[in-house]
Amino acid sequence: MRRPRPRRTRLAAAFAAAATVLGGAALAGVAASPATAATALPAHLSAPYFEAWNGDSLAGLAQQSGNRYLTMAFLQADRKGSCTPYWNGDSGMPVDAAQFGSDIDTMRAAGGDVIPSFGGYTADNTGTEIADSCTDVDAIAAAYEKVVTTYDVTRIDLDIEDNSLTNSAGITRRNQAIRKVEDWAAAQGRTVQFSYTLPCTVNGLADDAYAVLSDAVANGARVDVVNVMTFDYYDGGSHEMADDTKTAATGLHDQLADLYPGTDDAALWQKIGVTEMIGIDDYGAAETFTTADAPAVESWAESKGLAMLSFWALQRDNGGCPGTGGSDTCSGVDQSIWQFSQAFAAFDG
Repeated sequence: MRRPRPRRTRLAAAFAAAATVLGGAALAGVAASPATAATALPAHLSAPYFEAWNGDSLAGLAQQSGNRYLTMAFLQADRKGSCTPYWNGDSGMPVDAAQFGSDIDTMRAAGGDVIPSFGGYTADNTGTEIADSCTDVDAIAAAYEKVVTTYDVTRIDLDIEDNSLTNSAGITRRNQAIRKVEDWAAAQGRTVQFSYTLPCTVNGLADDAYAVLSDAVANGARVDVVNVMTFDYYDGGSHEMADDTKTAATGLHDQLADLYPGTDDAALWQKIGVTEMIGIDDYGAAETFTTADAPAVESWAESKGLAMLSFWALQRDNGGCPGTGGSDTCSGVDQSIWQFSQAFAAFDG
């Protein structure tokens, strides 16, 4: 997630920027055939990222892999300057029940749900992340509300990295929009949570990622989950990825204690999520999250009471390319299909 990758890559997917700047009221309309209504997500869940751009069946892969919950990557504008989000930045894939609505219904009927995610590396690198692209806070809020009302979801993920971490105006707009949506949801009697997915070091958030949360506090935006991407450290060291996950999340715990003084220890851990890149990440073999690391992280996360486990990405959860790093379609390690999904599944509930 740190270095540029081709379009259609991991937390970067293939989207570029949205069509025309629509007013908030236009964006906030409910789709004609919304997905069935969701219930609140469980306090602890595993929700791997699903690469939404490649034509795979969302519900089909959820069923095959045994994942009840999936994080959908990504929503972004199709061009810089727009306020309209599309799946994968593709103007042919608008936020509409015709896109993924039936699959979401199927997942809910099986007791699961989805978390739509805005952003990703490509969007953050091209100015098409919605709050970087759009300068109207009301329109950004309306874009989030459009996703909530179209799919009746109860959580939105915001994947913020690369240039979006240094765009101070975009950071403030995003957090102001979060606050507006939270106020709107409260008035509507809806449950809406926001998670931030952010890069980290082995000791917690770097200063730029920490500043995103500090700005959220300053703008009264409630952040329910802070999800750290425990991979692509690019620090030149060799890594034991499970151990580094534990130190990164522990460092985040201490940073959250500073941001939210008076919050008890259990509640701080309950605000933390972890996303791994299974197998060999973009940096290379020195950063390999192994099949043995997965149950170790799951057990530790359960003992601490974390909110969420995730990984990039569901379509990589197979052993089709041993020795290959950073692939979008396989993990690069010897494994059985869905082995990482099965290791993390115990965390649900």
